[in-house]
Amino acid sequence: MDHLLAAVDIGSNSFRLSVARVVQHEGEPQLYPVDRLKETVRLAAGLDENNVLSQDAIDRAIAVLGRFGERLHSFIPSRVRAVATNTFRVARNTPEFLPRAEAALGFPIEVIAGREEARLIYLGVVHSLPASDNKRLVIDIGGGSTEVVIGKGLEPGLMTSLHMGCLTYSRQFFADGVITAERMRQAEMMARREAEVISKTYRRTGWKEAFGSSGTAKALYAILTECGFSDRGITRAGMNKLKERIIRSGRVIPSELPGIKLERAAVLPGGLAIMGALFDELGIEQMDTGDGALRVGVLHDLLGRDVAKDTRDQSVRQFMKRYHVDMNQAQRVRQAALKFFDTIYEPGDKHAELRNALAWTADLHEVGLSIAHGAYHKHTAYVLANADMPGFSQADQELLALLALGHQGKLTKLESMVRHRSQWVAILCLRLSVLLMRRRADIAQLPLSVTVDGKRFVVHVNQMWLAKHPLSEYTLRSEEAEWRKVGFTFEVREL
Repeated sequence: MDHLLAAVDIGSNSFRLSVARVVQHEGEPQLYPVDRLKETVRLAAGLDENNVLSQDAIDRAIAVLGRFGERLHSFIPSRVRAVATNTFRVARNTPEFLPRAEAALGFPIEVIAGREEARLIYLGVVHSLPASDNKRLVIDIGGGSTEVVIGKGLEPGLMTSLHMGCLTYSRQFFADGVITAERMRQAEMMARREAEVISKTYRRTGWKEAFGSSGTAKALYAILTECGFSDRGITRAGMNKLKERIIRSGRVIPSELPGIKLERAAVLPGGLAIMGALFDELGIEQMDTGDGALRVGVLHDLLGRDVAKDTRDQSVRQFMKRYHVDMNQAQRVRQAALKFFDTIYEPGDKHAELRNALAWTADLHEVGLSIAHGAYHKHTAYVLANADMPGFSQADQELLALLALGHQGKLTKLESMVRHRSQWVAILCLRLSVLLMRRRADIAQLPLSVTVDGKRFVVHVNQMWLAKHPLSEYTLRSEEAEWRKVGFTFEVREL
């Protein structure tokens, strides 16, 4: 299984691309980096007061993604995962911008939730560190958000994404580049208010080792050690000396700060304020840096999917237990839905993710029963769209919610939500499987099959079976009218 995987981290400050080779070593797959690209885009700087991304910022992003797309030209979709973070989450015009970004890159872009970002960051950092049984605190100060995680081994425990970043804070408090004691105090106080909501829980949980990842932590580590402000990584005392230096100078002057990279100078004040606030609120004494970050976590998550250890499978199993899903019924519905799907589409990467989504939705379609039986499919859809589901992007969850919402009831409610005809086909497969399994009993052989020709669905059903199941026949006949309302022809043919 020696092949290449690629991760694209579309951050609020920088865009990064990492390519790694998967090599089998004593039966275990390992990742070896072979290529890296990084470009400073400052995407969050393009957000106005209404969180609308400017055309200039969009153009910068499209240009960089186009260059990344050239590097990824030979990759197949299952070998690439592109994730977008805070700026994509908050920008009001993301729906208009996202298709252009995906077209430039040549691959789908997942806008991931803050907790999913935190999980992937932790995964990336711990894979770059020696194995340890100690609890570890990992902090990643990005351009628009800050992720704070406590975990043990490869498993994250507490995960939080705070709405503060080195770029947004530098714009808010140091827009003209001037640094004063009062401005720094205001930035630190605001950051402390953000961190205050998690401080008690995180202090109570505790940790043995603290690590910072990505640009801000690495910049602070380099500056503090090379300037002689600290001899043991990032410390509060060292940051105070750095703060005094830049306040005295009135701005960040790279020539006065050995270790700083030029592109980091503009966002250093915001990052310093946030890191200082986190040290104070969480009681951090000393911090080292971890080489891994979001893109490394994405690569390892991709590798897990490749070797049948998909985090999403684990999330689905946990949800089934949490919401007391009838496992046997879920399996019946899943098997039937996938059998229908596989007779319509040939196996392959083109519909692989849609097939996965259909399987997961079949497993979870009765989650809403734990809330109320009436309109339970709506409750299921709400949970799947809004719950924290490790491994799933927002787009993933929206698709699960769409399929769940469509597995029964009127189809017209879905018209504005369905993006592709193939999604209608997945909904058809799920509706037919739920219909067949209504009695919650095993069926040795499915009594019907389905063929698809454009917008024409034909269900072939055993005549004798149909005669013995009047309720199923009634429901099947009712489907004709529902599908006609959304522009499809649905025909039942008796065999």
